[in-house]
Amino acid sequence: MYENKHQKLASPKVFYSRLRSNAFIALLILSASLLIGVVGYKLTVPGFDWYDSLLNASMILSGMGPVIDQGIVLTNSAKVFASIYALFSGITFLSTFGILIAPVLHRFFHKLHLEDDSKS
Repeated sequence: MYENKHQKLASPKVFYSRLRSNAFIALLILSASLLIGVVGYKLTVPGFDWYDSLLNASMILSGMGPVIDQGIVLTNSAKVFASIYALFSGITFLSTFGILIAPVLHRFFHKLHLEDDSKS
């Protein structure tokens, strides 16, 4: 997917194409993760409507933490789901960031390597 150290630096057109495709992949991953959270909260937390489920899934996926109404008592299955989803969300968030930043970091290090070779 990326050029190796013996190849020329990719053109800006190729670089932006990589950024777009990685952003699309990241968006798909985040959308699927959010959908998992919304459905999971809706099915496991009694008293949550779709908006409450969306709010809690979004907040956990973004790393902010859950927003739980004090009047709602969580069942054991809801607590287990929330715990697993929180761990899953942390890994997903970091992985998605890695996917987004990969083309930028590759270009940066490839350019440094090319400049280093030209000085030798």
